[in-house]
Amino acid sequence: MLKVMFLCTGNSCRSQMAEGFARTLGQGLIEARSAGLMAAGVNLRAVAVMLEAGIDISGQRSREIDPDLLKSMDVVITLCDNAAEACPVTPPSIKRLHWPVKDPVRAVGTNEEIMNEFRRARDEIGEKIEKFIAEIKAKGK
Repeated sequence: MLKVMFLCTGNSCRSQMAEGFARTLGQGLIEARSAGLMAAGVNLRAVAVMLEAGIDISGQRSREIDPDLLKSMDVVITLCDNAAEACPVTPPSIKRLHWPVKDPVRAVGTNEEIMNEFRRARDEIGEKIEKFIAEIKAKGK
């Protein structure tokens, strides 16, 4: 099983969604984790939009990066420039990917406009996870 860690600044939204998608869609292929430069708690709007997609991330916890756990990963995927720049150095054996996704937490407007930004981020992350899983399956053949 491929050990994958998703990183973003607060581990509240984007990395949480990525972990949820990877756990669900990559079941049996991916051991998914997520962390942040700081632990900001799981964003309730992220939980809500993931439930719309049939994935419950309400039981996930927001965590800070554990350097030892990070070094045990096969792949580290950063979801924001801040995390990409500030992520601790990893051994060359760990594959690093960067998937910059605009932060929906910064959205302003009506509740519906803000929720639509969370849905946009969810859908973008979901597509990236689906492509990543397809690549893993293709390499396994």
